[in-house]
Amino acid sequence: MAGMTSIAVVGAGAFGTALATLLAAAGRDVVLWTRDAELARAIVETRRNEVYLPGIDLDPRLDASADPAVLAGRELVLFAAPAQATGEVAARLAGEIAADAAVLIAAKGIERASGRPMSRVVAEALPGRGIAILSGPTFADELARGLPAAVTLACTDGEQGGAIRDAIGLPHFRPYLTDDVTGTEIGGAVKNVVAIACGIVAGAGLGENARAALMTRGLAEIMRYALAAGGRAETLMGLAGLGDLALTCGSEKSRNMSLGIALGRGRTIDEILGPRRAVTEGVATAAALAARADTLGLDMPITQAVHRICNEGADLAGEIERLLARPFREEGI
Repeated sequence: MAGMTSIAVVGAGAFGTALATLLAAAGRDVVLWTRDAELARAIVETRRNEVYLPGIDLDPRLDASADPAVLAGRELVLFAAPAQATGEVAARLAGEIAADAAVLIAAKGIERASGRPMSRVVAEALPGRGIAILSGPTFADELARGLPAAVTLACTDGEQGGAIRDAIGLPHFRPYLTDDVTGTEIGGAVKNVVAIACGIVAGAGLGENARAALMTRGLAEIMRYALAAGGRAETLMGLAGLGDLALTCGSEKSRNMSLGIALGRGRTIDEILGPRRAVTEGVATAAALAARADTLGLDMPITQAVHRICNEGADLAGEIERLLARPFREEGI
């Protein structure tokens, strides 16, 4: 497979903008597509995305546009739109994406309406294209500033995966290749739910011991769900699982962690989400996961508690008490 020399990044949120400027700074031919024409103009004219990635200077070689035609002929299309919008955006842009283009998905979530992972959502909208998943511990502002990071790149086609790795890999942005698409995307999606729970623990002042315990049992839930779906345990012990979980559950820079902290301090979900421009993926993913876990008969108490708190208005203190009252059991997944 020939080298990929032209890349389109779909979605000008924080992560999409960071990936686009990272690759442009490395000399790649990159265009950033957004449905917001005003934002595209601002990026081109000011070399900033003050809406989603404030205070970061973008590479002067980065182009941005709201015209879907800029995707035509691009060899690699990287989807960084919010998970709940990814299917609609992919379908909208399908006519512009070449039939032989490789598609890389950076959205971390599970579609709430259908319970499908992003690989299936995009494959339905873009049939015949090769699909790969990008996941791992990455805060957008650090990527945009050129700080080092490592990620998991999952693709069932080894040749295509290698070509994508060569297209996006840099000395300070290191993709590690796997064929476990299922485990990789589940790790990235479910850790957002666990991060909300860890934030609640922090915000409620329950201590670092409790947060560490919750993060560890959250990893067990991630592995339980991934194994049931056909993923591999070793994937969840790598960058797409443990690595991403550790980052997201340990910093207020995480939107999911910060939402949990605010919930733990007594704010309501509507008060928190109302003024936010950036999407907090874990809220919708919790609903999709809770429904799917019930269908599969999986025990996922942390996920169920986060869903009830975020989507059903359950009492936070009551949910904490419910978790603490669970029967003692042997450790394991």
